[in-house]
Amino acid sequence: MNLSDRNENGPLTEAFYYILLSLYPGPAHGYGIMQVIEQMSSGRVHVGAGTLYTALNSLLGKKWIENAPTPESTDARRKMYAITEAGRLAAEAEMNRLEELLRNGRKMTASREGL
Repeated sequence: MNLSDRNENGPLTEAFYYILLSLYPGPAHGYGIMQVIEQMSSGRVHVGAGTLYTALNSLLGKKWIENAPTPESTDARRKMYAITEAGRLAAEAEMNRLEELLRNGRKMTASREGL
C-alpha cells in the first residue's frame, strides 16, 4: 500500500487528521487524544466524545489505528490506541494534499497582487 502521494480514500476530515497526528508521539487513550487535539489547534478544534469514538471506530476499521496495550500505571478501563503504518501514510498523504492547496493558493494570490 502506497498512499504517500495520493490518499485513495479522499481528503481526511479534520477530526481524522488530528486524531492520526495526535498518535504520532505514541499510544494514547481517548481523553488524551482530545487534549492533544485542543493543544495542537490552540483550542480551535474541540472533538467531543461522541465524534471521537465514532472516528476511532472508523479508523480502527480502516486499520489506520490499532488497539495498544494499556500500561500498568493507566486505568485498565481506558482503551489505548496507536497509529499504524497505513495511518501514517494516510496522514502524510493528507499533509501533501494540504501543502499543495497552500502552494497553489499562495501562487495564485501572489500573481494577482502583481497585476
